Formats: sequence, structure tokens, C-alpha cells
Amino acid sequence: MRAVWLREFGGPEVLVPGDAPDPVAGPGQVLVEVAYANTTFVETQFRAGAPGPFRAEPPLIPGNGVGGVISAIGEGVDPGLAGQRVVTSTGGSGGYAQRVAVDAAAVFPVPSALDLDAAVALLADGRTATGLVHATRVRPGDRVLVEAAAGGVGGLLVQLARAAGALVIGAAGGPAKVASVLGADSVVDYLAPDWASRVGEVDVVFDGVGGSIGATAFGLLRPGGRMAIYGLAGGSWTEVSEVDAEARGVALVRSIGSPADMRGLTESALAEAAAGRLVPVIGQRFPLEKAADAHAAIESRATVGKTLLVA
Repeated sequence: MRAVWLREFGGPEVLVPGDAPDPVAGPGQVLVEVAYANTTFVETQFRAGAPGPFRAEPPLIPGNGVGGVISAIGEGVDPGLAGQRVVTSTGGSGGYAQRVAVDAAAVFPVPSALDLDAAVALLADGRTATGLVHATRVRPGDRVLVEAAAGGVGGLLVQLARAAGALVIGAAGGPAKVASVLGADSVVDYLAPDWASRVGEVDVVFDGVGGSIGATAFGLLRPGGRMAIYGLAGGSWTEVSEVDAEARGVALVRSIGSPADMRGLTESALAEAAAGRLVPVIGQRFPLEKAADAHAAIESRATVGKTLLVA
């Protein structure tokens, strides 16, 4: 089968297309014919060799999320799964390929009303955004600041916070990204020196940028505010201590729940999307063989919304 190999850590160019053995569905597993593979900023960091949630050494096929059709089932698996459209995590590797074998318990059936590419776009970002909104207890009347509002998670956060009755200020870097933010009550360019004064005080911050942007956003929170620190698109995490947060009466959110909670959050995002209440923005699609180009685009901050590989 066709696949993309990571044989050494480095820049995007280390992602090289090639052949790989066809996987086989073992006991308790299903074989998925991949139509779309998810790509994330975290995967670009893993490829570069930076510390992160994935622990593996090259050579390997990267990729942690896919969508496709189940073509074979292993021993002990419900035969009714055969032929179903599903999305699934892969456990950290194997997703940049035509086929992948995964535990049957890890797959999510895709509702008939939802396109497969949209479901893949929601696999990681949907559960993250849903969990963050729940964890920060967004309420009607809250003023909510969403950093990186032109990104995959950020765009969903804007929608979910608005649906919860909040007034949403989106923040993005540069005129092109500001123009691409959809659904916010207002949008600011966080590269402008006066951006914080244009936002004013807020009740909730969704920090997907980190660094100085996140630190500035922390300073905008009212007493009783909540700040979810979930991303570092700017290159580093926001440095806010629990002591500083407590002194200002701010609650910090760094987790959206246990691994057991992730399934419910994913199912909720897929159901909301199937009902038309949550719409992911797929800004870029690259052929599987061009995974290196996809990573380069993500790292250059040139992307909008979700980036998918088409197998």
C-alpha cells in the first residue's frame, strides 16, 4: 500500500512517500480503508523531534487520526461493523497510509447526515473544543476571547461559545486570518500593538497561541474568570502560575477530562455536526504523498481551519 514514512526526525522534507506492507486486522481489530487523514500542529512537532504526547522512534508511518470504511474485521469483532464509515484515532502512528488496523473499540461510526471529511476534521478538534467549553463553564452573557480563531479548534470554539449564549471576540494573526474568522461578534488582530485594548475585560479566554499573546490575554480576565490553556501556535506555552491565577481569582483549565471522557466528547461533536449545529472549516487538502507540504503549510502559519490529507 501507499504510505508516508518518517525515517528520521527533522523538517517537513523527512516525510517521504513509499510502499508499506498491508496491515491485517488482528483479534479485536478492524481494517480501515483510509479516505482522509487528519494533520495537527502536534504532529509537526513530533516529526521535528520535539517532546510531546507521542513516544515513538523512526522509522514509522506517522498520523494519529483517519476516516474511511471498514473493509475487514478481526476475530471477536461484531460482523456488523464491516462496510461502516468510521473515524478513529490510531494510537499515535500509522495514519498517513491507505489502510490502517485499529482496535474496534476505538472507532466512531459517522452519522449518515455527516460527510466523512467533516467527521475527520472533528475527530481531534471537535472533542477538544467541546471539552474546553464544558470545562470553562461558558454561560449566557459571558464575554469570551478565542485566540487562534481562524484555526481548526478556534473556529469550533467560536461556534460553541456563541451557541452557549456568550459574546465572542475572535483573535487571529494578520489581516488574512482576521478576515477568515467566521461567526464571532468581533475580531481583532493580535499582531497589532493595541489589540488588547480593543478586546477589554473578558470572562473566559481560550488560549491556543501561548507565549506573550496568552500572557496578555490572561491580564484581560476579570476576577472569577476562566482561562483554558490548550495550544502553543505561537511556539511556546503561556507561562501563568497557579499562584498568580489564584491571586487574581482566575481558574486555569489545562485538561478537558480523562481518557474515558474523550469518547463522549467526540460523540457529542459528531452529533452536533450531523445536526448542522457545528461546522468545521476545512481550509486545505493535500494528497497523501504531499504530507511534507501539509506540514510545511501548518508550520508557516499559512493554514486556515483544518488541514487534511486525501488518501
